[in-house]
Formats: sequence, C-alpha cells, structure tokens
Amino acid sequence: MDTDMSKKILVTNDDGVYSTGIHAAWKSVSDLGDVTVSAPMTQQSGVGRSISIFEPLRITQTTINGIDVNAVAGTPTDSVILGIFAVMKEMPDLILSGFNIGENISTDTITTSGTIGAALEGASYGIPAIAASIQVMEEGDKFDDNRNFQHDYDVAIKVVNKIAKKVLEHGLPENVDLLNVNIPHHAEDNPDIEITRLARKFFKTDVEERHDPRGRPYYWIAGELIVDEEEGTDVHAIMNNGNVSVTPISLDATSPIDFSEIDHLL
Repeated sequence: MDTDMSKKILVTNDDGVYSTGIHAAWKSVSDLGDVTVSAPMTQQSGVGRSISIFEPLRITQTTINGIDVNAVAGTPTDSVILGIFAVMKEMPDLILSGFNIGENISTDTITTSGTIGAALEGASYGIPAIAASIQVMEEGDKFDDNRNFQHDYDVAIKVVNKIAKKVLEHGLPENVDLLNVNIPHHAEDNPDIEITRLARKFFKTDVEERHDPRGRPYYWIAGELIVDEEEGTDVHAIMNNGNVSVTPISLDATSPIDFSEIDHLL
C-alpha cells in the first residue's frame, strides 16, 4: 500500500523509545502517513498525564531498530507536547500511544497510565487519539526494561492498522476523544472485538510494610488483579472472553447526571 504522506501521525508511548512495543506501533501506522516518533527516553509507566514544568527538557534525535526517534528526557505528556510543538511544528492527523507492555483496562489504569495520559494530551488539542496495549502474563513485564521484550505483535499491528486507517478516514464520533484498545496476549488472526465500558477496578490494592536494616518501616504499594468483572466491561473482555477490547473515552469527565440531583448537597 502506498503511504499517504499528506497524513501526519505522531507515535509515542510510556515504556520508552527502546521498547519493542513502540517499534510495533510504528509498523502499525507506517503505511498510513508520515510518522513522527516522540517518546520518553526511559521507562515512564504509571506517571499518568504528568507534565514537567519545573525543569527544562531535552530531545535526543537518534535511530533505533532502523526507525528515527525523538527521545525526550521527560514524561509521555512532555513527549507529545514537544513532538507537536518542537519537532513536527504542526498538529498531526492522528496520535497513537503504545504499544504498552501490559493491559490498560478499568478506571485504575485509565487515570494512571502514561500511555493513556499521552494520548489524552494529544486529544486535548482535538487530535483523534488511539492508545494501544497488549496483555502480559507476568506482572513484572510491565515495569522491566522492555527493549528485549519478546512478543508476536502481528495480530496487534493488524488490529491497530485497521482502526487507525478508519479513524484517519472518518475521524472519531462526537464526544469520543480516545479509543483505548487492548489486545489479549494470545490473540489470533481476526480476533473478536468488543466495544466495552471501563470496569470500576482492576487491582485489589494492598500496602506491604517492610523494614530497612535500621528497623525503619518502608512501604510497597501492591495488590492482586481482579480477573472477573461485569459483562460488557474491558476487564471482562480481556480477562474472561479473551477478546480485543475497544473503549471509547471522553476527556469530559463531568458526570452525566441531572445537576438537580446534587442540589441537596449544596
């Protein structure tokens, strides 16, 4: 397929420019337009939409696995801002954030994931946005150095390519700013796709107290996965059905209630 160079696409992530996931993300849209990669220099999982406002930022332009990248010494959101305003110097037609090593499902991750945060930053400028993540079977894989992470991305690449092509052609529906796409670890060709809503929780939060050699306490935030949620949620689609989950997300987090329902609280 001939690349439509008139379409400008920004690719980013939160696992860093060396992650195998960002190379796969680039492949998933490389035939759809002129692709710019701007992503954190190092692992930035869990920083949400954090932005650096107290220190200067630097960009290192380099080539990784044959792809030109802009490595930003900052957060995923920083990478999107610099990618748009310092590198591209124009608004892209699409932003793709991923592939994250590890599923981003439920309200737990939608509000903490750097992958989602980067996509939402782009969406805030009116850019159609896609966040793409793959399920992992070992929790530790989400936080390791992912430059050597082994995964067959072929199915994920095809899924995102198909969605991205249609988004470029038709845009996103009104009141949808982001499509949050999650692909099961063992997805096969032409996987079933569910349009889902966010589950309330994915982690059963726990805090583990330990003690240093001087007996002073320190803490690890931990917890187990919640592997079963209501049908129709992203958690159920991934963890129970083994289907691709696509959740439409809006930047407007205002509750859709009739405001008169909170009159008695004021």
